[in-house]
Amino acid sequence: MADDLRVYLHREPIDFRAGINSLAILVEQSMGLNPFERAVFAFCNRRRHPDELLFFDRSGFVLILKALTEDKFRWPPRQGLWCRLRCEAIALAARRH
Repeated sequence: MADDLRVYLHREPIDFRAGINSLAILVEQSMGLNPFERAVFAFCNRRRHPDELLFFDRSGFVLILKALTEDKFRWPPRQGLWCRLRCEAIALAARRH
């Protein structure tokens, strides 16, 4: 990951029927962040499986769905609506229990 890339985690579960535009609006209105900045915004559903990642790549928004085959992502405890993660925390979140 690039040093200047920011990763933000939306801690509250979302409805995965929401599309790209709905998630970009959520980033802007609910999280108070700029969805066009050099950042990845991570979302989960109630079961924390799968995980959705939203980012802007200069030509448009990209939405990635990641489903682990055997495990769930570890998310930090809820202390606020969102948090910014370091690269080490992202690696730990994806590591199996």
